[in-house]
Amino acid sequence: MRNIVLIALFFLVACSDAASHSTQPEAQTSKSSASSTSKVGEAPVKLKIHVNDTTFTATLEENSSAKAFAEFLAQGDMTLDMHDYGSFEKVADLPRSFPRNDKQIDTDAGDIILYQGNSITIYYDKNSWNFTRLARIDNVNKKRLQQILGKGNVKATFSVE
Repeated sequence: MRNIVLIALFFLVACSDAASHSTQPEAQTSKSSASSTSKVGEAPVKLKIHVNDTTFTATLEENSSAKAFAEFLAQGDMTLDMHDYGSFEKVADLPRSFPRNDKQIDTDAGDIILYQGNSITIYYDKNSWNFTRLARIDNVNKKRLQQILGKGNVKATFSVE
């Protein structure tokens, strides 16, 4: 009897795995709101981050934290006073907590990180810790980010496209 249960379980897992790796294209659907992360045939949801006279775009990660953050921003832009920490990141407290998907990661310039569920960080250099990646700024490097973020505090406005 145990072997039958194991065989049935193996069959279900194999069928589920095969279905999740299907090569048939999904039907395209229109983007119904900014709260959905990217799907086949849809453009990914993008963040806009405005700092000083520069506006960045960033591609959201596909996790529940990024989805909740995008849903929150869909209700309106959010401007935060971000302060420098350790000469490698700008950080600010968020007005509410978001779900965490922490894992050990190495950050790089352009990573936007959720820290402890209630802080947001824009990295302009490297770090390594248990974080939740929310997004990654498109087409930017460390030198450019350091120039724009500068020293001291900055105001950053986050929105969704």
